[in-house]
Amino acid sequence: MTRLEKLLSQYAAYHLDRKNVFTHFIGIPLIVFAILCLTAKAGFVVAGFPITLALLLIVASVIYYLSLDLIFGVVMAAIFAIAYPYALMITEMSITHWLTLSISTFVIGWIFQFVGHFYEKKKPAFMDDVIGLAIGPLFVLAELIFLMGLRKPLEEKMLIEAKKLRSEMDQKSLKAVNAD
Repeated sequence: MTRLEKLLSQYAAYHLDRKNVFTHFIGIPLIVFAILCLTAKAGFVVAGFPITLALLLIVASVIYYLSLDLIFGVVMAAIFAIAYPYALMITEMSITHWLTLSISTFVIGWIFQFVGHFYEKKKPAFMDDVIGLAIGPLFVLAELIFLMGLRKPLEEKMLIEAKKLRSEMDQKSLKAVNAD
């Protein structure tokens, strides 16, 4: 199993309910965009080129995603290339409007996430493994690709492993309840 398959499977184990996955299609992009908006305000200039914290996060994320999968990494780079200029535009707003819009977007994104996990009846993946915060956007992209009928072998492997991991998680929870 590749590292990508393993990470997507681990994340998917917390996201087997279709309603939960749907809420992630809204929540995760909102959260990621809010983070870009919040971090695009901080930065410095190198040789006349502005380097923001958001840009550094994008570069680090894209390098990580490319290390996992070339296709997903390139698509994520394109998505960030589209989103980043909009985040920069939001930083041009007054401090009050910038913060209000960015923080509101962040909170709304998390509301969608937690509503989804209510349907799933499982806590978010990052509560057990912080890498889930980085894998979430990749998972949403993968799910979108799967819905388009692409990369079906990856989807099948991911779901088989995710269901196995979910079963193990459920058994551990059951043992913990019975031990009390």
